[in-house]
Amino acid sequence: MTLRPLKRVTNQTRKNATDLRRNATRPEQQLWPILCRRQLGGLKFRRQHPIEPFIIDFYCPSANLAVELDGESHDDRQAYDADREQFLRMLGVKIIRVTNDEVIQNLDGVAEFILRESTQSPIESSP
Repeated sequence: MTLRPLKRVTNQTRKNATDLRRNATRPEQQLWPILCRRQLGGLKFRRQHPIEPFIIDFYCPSANLAVELDGESHDDRQAYDADREQFLRMLGVKIIRVTNDEVIQNLDGVAEFILRESTQSPIESSP
């Protein structure tokens, strides 16, 4: 069962998500062709998906899975990221983090990791 966000997505958040899609980072551009059109295990992913008040890099609704790419934009934002993860986990969203470098250097390995994590419950995959 997927829990619904507490708030409706605002026009500003929707606009921000659209802008992020148009200005995707290089790692996002490399990963998206693998995730789009149900090419990874038949899973449907959305990119820059808003869950008010946040925007998730890649989201799979059927697995309730968020894939976050960490790079320079996440430097010095540990507190923000922790709050964001706590909020999303309260909604039942499983979050996995992958670095931009991992995507650039080992795209196939990242795809395998995402597929494996999509089939495990949050409890099974916790460290």
